[in-house]
Amino acid sequence: MNPIRRVVTLLQRMQNKIATEGKEDEATFDKFMCYCQTGASDLEDSIKDAETKVPQLDSSIKESIAAKEQLEADLVQHKKDRIDAKEALGKASALRNKEAGAFAKESSDDKTNIAALAKAIAALEKGVTGFLQTSTASVLQHLTVDMDLTSSDRDTLSSFLSQSQGDGYAPQSGEIIGILKQMKETMEKGLADATTAENAAIKSYEGIVAAKEKEIAVNTHAIEDKLQRHGDISVKIETLKEDLDDTSKALTENKKFLADLAGNCETKKKDWELVKKTRAEELLAIAETIQLLNSDEALDLFKKTLPTPSLLQMKVTTQQMRTQALSALRSARSKHHVSDARIDFIVMALHGRKATFEKVISMIDNMVALLSKEQSDDVGKKKYCLAEIDQTEDKGKELDLAISDLRKVIEDMTGTVGTLSEEIAALENGIKELDAQVVEATQLRKTEHEHYKSTLASNTATKDLLGLAKNRLNKFYSPKLYKEAPKRELSEEESVVLSMGGTLAPTSPPGGISGTGITYMQIEPALVQVSMHENAGASPPPPPEAVGAYMTQRAESVGVIQLIDMLIADVDKERQEMEVEEKDSQVEYEQFVADSAAKRTADAKSISLKEGAKADLQAKIEKTTAEKKSKIAEAMSTAKYLGEVHITCDWLLQNFEVRKSARAAEVDSLNQAKAVLSGADYSLLQRTHSHIISKAS
Repeated sequence: MNPIRRVVTLLQRMQNKIATEGKEDEATFDKFMCYCQTGASDLEDSIKDAETKVPQLDSSIKESIAAKEQLEADLVQHKKDRIDAKEALGKASALRNKEAGAFAKESSDDKTNIAALAKAIAALEKGVTGFLQTSTASVLQHLTVDMDLTSSDRDTLSSFLSQSQGDGYAPQSGEIIGILKQMKETMEKGLADATTAENAAIKSYEGIVAAKEKEIAVNTHAIEDKLQRHGDISVKIETLKEDLDDTSKALTENKKFLADLAGNCETKKKDWELVKKTRAEELLAIAETIQLLNSDEALDLFKKTLPTPSLLQMKVTTQQMRTQALSALRSARSKHHVSDARIDFIVMALHGRKATFEKVISMIDNMVALLSKEQSDDVGKKKYCLAEIDQTEDKGKELDLAISDLRKVIEDMTGTVGTLSEEIAALENGIKELDAQVVEATQLRKTEHEHYKSTLASNTATKDLLGLAKNRLNKFYSPKLYKEAPKRELSEEESVVLSMGGTLAPTSPPGGISGTGITYMQIEPALVQVSMHENAGASPPPPPEAVGAYMTQRAESVGVIQLIDMLIADVDKERQEMEVEEKDSQVEYEQFVADSAAKRTADAKSISLKEGAKADLQAKIEKTTAEKKSKIAEAMSTAKYLGEVHITCDWLLQNFEVRKSARAAEVDSLNQAKAVLSGADYSLLQRTHSHIISKAS
C-alpha cells in the first residue's frame, strides 16, 4: 500500500466510523427520549438511596481512620520494642565474648601451671639431678611470685629454687614436695571454680539470647501483620472516599437533573438536530477529499512521485546501494589520492539514475580486468627493466672480450622498440576509449538532466494536489486555516458585458487530475511498503446519558492532515535531494571531463615521449650496427643505451610499489562496490535489498 492509499483508507475509515457513531447516537437519543417520559420515578428512587448511603459511608470512613491511627501507634511501639531487644542482645553478646576470652586465658594459664607442678613433684619424688636447670623449675620460680603463699612457704620454695647445680640435692625436699602439692591442689580448685562459673555464664547467655530472639520474632510478626492490615485499611478508606464522592456527585446531579428534566429534554432535541447537521457536513468534506485523492490520475501521480522511504523504510533502497558503492569507490581515492578518469566515469554512472546496476557491474569488471593487465604489464616491465639494466651493465664490462655482444644489444634494442610500439598502440587505444567514454558520459548527463526536470515537474504537481486535499479538510475542521480559491479576473471586455447587464459565457471546467487543473509528466513508478494499525472505535455511552455535543473526527483529521504534511515534506525533501544530486552529478561530470582531458593530455605526452625514444632507439640500432667492428665504439654505444634504459625504466622502478598499492586500492574499492551492487551489505545492519519496480499500486 502506497502512502496516498493509506491517507484514503484512513479517510474511508473515518467515514465508516462517523456513520457507525451516527447510528449509535440515534439509538442513544431514542433511549433518552424514552427516559424523558418514564425516568422521573427512577430518579426519585435513586435520590432516596443515595441520601441513605451517604451517612453510612461517612461513618465507615471515620471508623476506618480511627483503626488506621491505632495501627500506626502499635507499629511505632512494636518497632521500638524490637530495636530495644536487638540492642540488649548485642550488649549480652559483647559481654559474653569478653568473659569467654578472660576464661580461656585463665584456664590456659592454670592448665599450664598444673602440668608444670605435676612434673616438678614427680621429678622431686624420684630425686632427679639437674632439676633446677629445667624449664619446669623456671615455671615454679614465676609461681613463687604470682601465687598466694605464706611467707615461710615462699621463702622455702625460693631458697630451694635458688640453689645451683653444685649444691646437690637439698635435704628439705619433702617439705618442698608438700608445698608444691598444696599449690597444685589450690590451682586445680581455682580452675574447677572458674570452669563452673563459665558454664553457668554460658547457660545464662543462651537463655537471654533465646528470650530476646523470641521477643524480636514476635515483634517482627506483629509489625508485618499490622503493616498488611494498615495497607488494607488505607485502601478501604480510599475506596470508601471515592464511593462517597461518586455517590455525592450522583446525588447532586440527579437532583439537578430531576429539577431540569423537562428543559433538558427539549434542549437535547435541539442538540440532536445540530449533531445530525454537523455530521452530514463532515461526511461531505471527507467524501470530497477522497474524491480528490482517489482518482486514477491522482493515484498514478502519487505512486510515481512520492519518495520510497516516505512512511516506513523496510529495505535497502536502490539509492542506498548507489551511495554505498560510491562510498567504496571514493574511499580508495581519498586514502591513496588516486585520480583515474575511468573510475570517475563509473562514479558518475553510479551517481545517475539511468545506468543499470548490470551495466555498472560490467564496467567495474572491465576496469578490474584492465587494472590487472596494467599491473601485470608493470610487473613484466619491471622484471624486464631490472634484467635489462643488469644485463646492459654486464655487457658494458664484457664489450672488450667479445664483439658478438653487440648483436645482443641490437636485438635487445629491437625488442625495446617493439615494446614501445605496443605501449604506444595501447595508449592510442586508451585515448580512443576515453573519448568514447566522454561521449557516453555527456549523453548520460543529458538523459539524467531531462529525467530531473520531468521528476521535478511531477513533484510540484504532487505537492499542489496534496495542498488542495489538505485545504479541503481545513475548510471543515479548521476554517481559519482554509484558503479561498483566487477569484476569476475579468477581462476588460467581460467587465463591459457585465456592466451592461449581460451574462458571461460559461467557462469550461478545469481539466487535469480530478478536475483540479493540475497535470504532471509521466515518470517511472516506485513501490512503497507501509504497515497499518487499526484502532477499534469506542462503544456508545449507555442510557440514560443523552447524546452530547457533536464531536467531529478532529483527532483523526489531524492525523490525516499530519500524514499529508509528511508526504508534502517528503516531496520537498526529495526535491532538495534531487537538486543536490543534480548539482553533484554536474560536478562529477565536469570533474570526469576534466580528468579525462588531463589523462588524454598525459597519454598524448607519453606517446610523444615513447615515439621519440623509439626513434632514438632505431637510430642507435643503425649506429651500433655500423660501429660494431670497433670495440670502443661498441662500448660508447652500450653506455648510451644503458642511459636510455634508465630513462625508460627508472620512473617505473621508483614508483612501482606506489602504483601497485594504488591499483590494489582501486581494485578493492571496485570489488566492494560490485559486492554492494550485487547484493552484499557491509553495514551488518540491513540484509536485504529492495530494487522493486512496481507496475501496479
